[in-house]
Amino acid sequence: MTSPEICFRLGKTESYLVNRLRKKGFVHLTLFDPEVRDASTLAKLAERSEEMGTDGFMVGGSTVYFREMMDEAIKAIKSVSSLPVIIFPSNITSVSPHADAIFYMSLLNSLEWWFILGAQIHGSLMVKEYGLEPIPMGYVVFKGETSVAVVGRAFPLPESKPNIVASYALAAQLLGMRLIYLEAGSGAESPIPPDLIRIVRKVVDIPIVVGGGIRSGRDAANAIRAGADIIVTGTLVEHEPHKLAEVVEHAAEAAKERPPAISRYMGARV
Repeated sequence: MTSPEICFRLGKTESYLVNRLRKKGFVHLTLFDPEVRDASTLAKLAERSEEMGTDGFMVGGSTVYFREMMDEAIKAIKSVSSLPVIIFPSNITSVSPHADAIFYMSLLNSLEWWFILGAQIHGSLMVKEYGLEPIPMGYVVFKGETSVAVVGRAFPLPESKPNIVASYALAAQLLGMRLIYLEAGSGAESPIPPDLIRIVRKVVDIPIVVGGGIRSGRDAANAIRAGADIIVTGTLVEHEPHKLAEVVEHAAEAAKERPPAISRYMGARV
């Protein structure tokens, strides 16, 4: 029995990501926390990141309490780059009209209703009013000692039980979310284990985003080989920007070893 063809129209930013996946076999996104760097520094880092091969930018942080911080960060990035800027929200205070899109995501393993669905409900009219392109995403957080796990009250998922994680990812897909993000957390000591990514890859056919703890080309290549489609680096770019070229290069080589897993998008009109 074959699955029915899925046909839907993607927005401009999501179409861009899908086309990059089809062309390169992977996507790299640079994550900036507006609390960590001032606007002028962010502009310089964004310009350098584009030169080294990043495909786009995410802006957000676990403790962004004022929208003005997001506005300034996004405008700074856009002043030097035409690559898409996607909001990576922690709360409704992250919703800015200056971005191209927003990852409209649910923190699936949170113990708080607010982070699973509440903030999404309260922020929905803002997203519509600002004309932001929503990209539906399931979000799963590991590493209980990281800021995102603490702020989002994430129920710790055991990395040693990948089938449990896979069930969260598959639930996201069955609910209609078009991406699943496996997050180790900003500043995590180690990245998501390749074996865990591999098990998730076996049960979902939507793109897998992996972030947190990726500090080298080897880390990036391991994630891509295991089944990641989009890799995110943040702390690396902020503290060791020269390593970004290494990450992108190794990811590109690893992507050549396997086809991109974007079957759910094949019927999409882009």
